[in-house]
Amino acid sequence: MKAATPPQDIARHVQAAQRGSQVAFAWLYRSFAPLVHAIHLGMTSRARAEELTQETFAVAFGKLDQLREPERFGPWIAMIARRTRPVIAVEERDLADADDPAWPGAGPESMAQASEALRAIRQLPEAYRETLILRLVEGLSGPEIAQLTGLTPQSVRVNLHRGMGRLRDALGIARQEEMSDD
Repeated sequence: MKAATPPQDIARHVQAAQRGSQVAFAWLYRSFAPLVHAIHLGMTSRARAEELTQETFAVAFGKLDQLREPERFGPWIAMIARRTRPVIAVEERDLADADDPAWPGAGPESMAQASEALRAIRQLPEAYRETLILRLVEGLSGPEIAQLTGLTPQSVRVNLHRGMGRLRDALGIARQEEMSDD
């Protein structure tokens, strides 16, 4: 797990990007692309999520001078990502046709389980969906998710716990306390 980036470092990179630094733009993209990708992956196919991630950053970088609190870049770009979503009816068709997920090295059974889990996650409320995708797909820790999203670590823990419970229910997986009663 990498250490959380202090808010002042995020602010410093945003301010440098506002002055035109390509290095700072690249740092912001590398640091926050998992957040934006997770938001889009929760609503659309992997390929479309990658396209929307690019579009979101293009919009955000075009509006970077409007960001008043540079240390809050994560919540700000997350809001832009949520507003960048295309029409739901189109996305439902894309999801039905999607060959998600495409994880290299996964066997057919693992791919089928991952696809089923991703479909179930996409049905969850937004807060659970986003934190679960950040954790399970993007591989981020709770503190990393808190840092990127602007949520408190406690809120992330609650969202992950409740989201995992709902995911288990959706997938028909018995919870530990239920299993110990047998």
